[in-house]
Amino acid sequence: MVKIKDVAERCGLSIASVSKALHGNSDLNPKTAEYIRSVAKEMGYVPNSSARLLKTNRSYNIGVLFVDETSSGLEHEYFASILNAIKVQAEDLGYDITFISHHFKENFLSFYEHAKYRNVDGVIIASVDFKDPEVVKLVESEIPTVTIDYDFNGKSSVVSDNIQGEKDIVDYLVRMGHRKIAFIKGDDTSVTQKRVASFYRACKENNISVDEQYVKEGRYHIPKISGSITRELLELKERPTVIIYPDDYSLLGGITEIERQGLRIPDDISVVGYDGIKLSRLLRPVITTYVQNSIEIGKQSTLKLVDMIENPKTAIAEVITVKGTLQEGQTVKKL
Repeated sequence: MVKIKDVAERCGLSIASVSKALHGNSDLNPKTAEYIRSVAKEMGYVPNSSARLLKTNRSYNIGVLFVDETSSGLEHEYFASILNAIKVQAEDLGYDITFISHHFKENFLSFYEHAKYRNVDGVIIASVDFKDPEVVKLVESEIPTVTIDYDFNGKSSVVSDNIQGEKDIVDYLVRMGHRKIAFIKGDDTSVTQKRVASFYRACKENNISVDEQYVKEGRYHIPKISGSITRELLELKERPTVIIYPDDYSLLGGITEIERQGLRIPDDISVVGYDGIKLSRLLRPVITTYVQNSIEIGKQSTLKLVDMIENPKTAIAEVITVKGTLQEGQTVKKL
């Protein structure tokens, strides 16, 4: 295996100079640094991560904790987009990605133990039960963490503006003449709680009295459940004129049930989704939905975590809010 000492001998330079060039230090002449890197590449030099860890006390490895109860995993477009943005931004900053889990071979490790075992410099936490004691332990540990769409008091997080998102939806529906608005909730999370509160507040601001039979308990990303709830809403004596779904995949379940009943969208009933996955723009009619900026969420999460890792004395815990946009689409009828 080629070592830094071998590259230094070939270049006729000190080991310190070669090390600086290979680790991107800026206090070296650019031409000299480029020459050293070209020689190292020609010799087949590969950096030793273990040696780098010993020298810098940093692994340049970011952990990602992602637990998906719906089992859609990385196939779910919204989360896949966030995770890909994390990967792209991390690589751009010189970091690798490792998924944190409970399992290592036959052994069971806590999230904290797995993070320590992998020597990650920090962890981005997304789509988990944030009240899980193991998650809380990880967040409160010495390992820098950034949570997505959940605000631990005094910790850093990146959140989508769910309050503004739900308000924008209701305000738009009112402008389109709708007052009988049904709302299907997602799982009981902080995101859902913010959306529900924003829904009621926006209705109040628009002088709409919410019919509680229009507000239903649902689940995120499970079309079958939203389809069943849609059937219940359509069977009401005075059915709503529009249904707001917790996400675009849930909306697809609603569309299936609406079509099964021989109704047309938006002529007979209007529908609105949430997330803004690409499919929402490919379907006909184009779905009216709130588009979350998943790429920016992933990017900001990574930038914040790396800042905490590289500048521990100056990094400030903060909640970064990422705004989305309303895609008006063609699934809401103007009354």
